[in-house]
Amino acid sequence: MNLYLDMFLTFARIGGLTFGGGYAMLPILEREVVEKRKWCSEEELTDYYAIGQCTPGVIAVNTATFIGSKMAGIPGGIVATLGVVFPSLIIITVIAAFLRNFADNPYVIHAFAGLRVVVTVLVLNTVIKLLKSNVIGKPVWVLILFALVLIASFVFKISSILLVVVALVWGLFFGLWIKKGDAK
Repeated sequence: MNLYLDMFLTFARIGGLTFGGGYAMLPILEREVVEKRKWCSEEELTDYYAIGQCTPGVIAVNTATFIGSKMAGIPGGIVATLGVVFPSLIIITVIAAFLRNFADNPYVIHAFAGLRVVVTVLVLNTVIKLLKSNVIGKPVWVLILFALVLIASFVFKISSILLVVVALVWGLFFGLWIKKGDAK
């Protein structure tokens, strides 16, 4: 099948079958692009998540753009991005047309409450996978950074942008320090 069509349909399916935003798409993205299609490795996908989180926009859209660009350059990035947003655009347009009529319906209210629970579980599942692959079993400086960022974020409410910059500098420093130590 044509790579562009395959990318569009794959990302359209991901975009159309996941509810709850970008984080809810992450487990499905992993299954589709790493396990089934082998378009990138798990490590690459984790890097795309990280970069996608740090750049403006929705993480799943950013990740789709990165994967599409890796597979087929700028046109691939555009096709993957259009694929992942197309179903949402259609669904949101339809819902917006009718939501005002049904927003106060108890069935709709309960349905959305159920969806929020499922999305929370999907996000938690992704967090646990990311924790296992990026923190557990890594060098001690990674564990220290994790603990410091967790405390700074939850206890002191430090800006996530500042935390990303500090973590980037921390990672560069320790990465270069360790590499320098390996050279000796």
